[in-house]
Parts: sequence; C-alpha cells; structure tokens
Amino acid sequence: MTVLIYLLPVALFLGLLGLAAFLWCLKHHQYEDLQGAAYRALTDDEPDGN
Repeated sequence: MTVLIYLLPVALFLGLLGLAAFLWCLKHHQYEDLQGAAYRALTDDEPDGN
C-alpha cells in the first residue's frame, strides 16, 4: 500500500504533462492541416540537394 504514495503523484504528474503537451500543440496550430500531412506522406519527391 505504501507504493501508492509514490505512484499516485507520478501518475498525476505524467497525466498533467501529457495534457500540457496536448494544449501546447493546440495553441501552436499543430492540428490545422491533417489532410495536407497525409498527402505529403504519400508523395515520392526526391530532395534537390545531390
């Protein structure tokens, strides 16, 4: 039972850290163009720097 004293704050901290990362992504418009990212993954363009 004493392990819960350590695990509960760690779990809460990691949950809040994940929430903060998600909110940061929303604030910096990371989820704006999901279709464009999907199409860019399918293209087979070679970089120009030989």
